[in-house]
Amino acid sequence: MKTNRLVVLGMALLAFASAAHAQGIAWADLSEAQQRLLAPHEARWTELDPRSQQQIARGADRWLEMNRRDRGAAQDRFAIWSGMTDEQRTNARQRYEEFRRLSPTERARLIDVYRRYRMMPLERRIQLRDRFRELTPEQRETLRQRRMQRPPGR
Repeated sequence: MKTNRLVVLGMALLAFASAAHAQGIAWADLSEAQQRLLAPHEARWTELDPRSQQQIARGADRWLEMNRRDRGAAQDRFAIWSGMTDEQRTNARQRYEEFRRLSPTERARLIDVYRRYRMMPLERRIQLRDRFRELTPEQRETLRQRRMQRPPGR
């Protein structure tokens, strides 16, 4: 009998949590800072699906926590994203998911390689990019594997 009550209580809590999640975020429940930031979208807020409301609210929180430099960088990234085709966005999402699946060590190594690449003179980066584009898929994979076996910083 007690087990049945616990099961019913658990199901009721799950149903309540699902209903609350499905309702999204009411405009009035946003902070004043979020409302100021998102004011141009207030009239359409209720038309957004709950998941979008939650993503936008989290994005507004992140924006409000950024300093001026970080906001500028975010605007630059958004401009690049806005200029992408649907296919380019799909490819970017796939690469991001692949990156997330890497181990923390592999991610750190990849970030280090990219940082060092960005510090190279433009001419050298162009040379490397051109050489990489001339490689076959098999040669590219071999290069990636060798690169991932090197210690960071080399």
